[in-house]
Amino acid sequence: MIKKLIRGVMPQNSEQRRANLYRNLIRREAKIGGEIFGPVARGGRREFFCLDERTWIWHEEWKDESGQSRSRTTRYDIRPDGIVKAQDGFAYQWVTPKEALHLYQAVRNYQQRVGNELYSFAY
Repeated sequence: MIKKLIRGVMPQNSEQRRANLYRNLIRREAKIGGEIFGPVARGGRREFFCLDERTWIWHEEWKDESGQSRSRTTRYDIRPDGIVKAQDGFAYQWVTPKEALHLYQAVRNYQQRVGNELYSFAY
């Protein structure tokens, strides 16, 4: 009985274990990344993370003045000729130089914090 329960909870193969580990690390990185923009409002959620080598995601959820749940997801794609962003599924737009600088600073802070708080044991 216990073996059956454990088998149901534990991943069956190394590929599944690797996928679960990756997903958990991304979740933790996203939480740390969300904190670099300051405190998250009570009942809200903010995530900022690196999806792959050239894609950054910023997701935020909050309640507006009337108590309605709101959310916004911004996807930044780093391209050889600049940075574009798409918000909530709308078309890509080029970011301004000022926004590119802010993204660069956020990425630098993210890498520092994630490195120190999550991966420092590996250095």
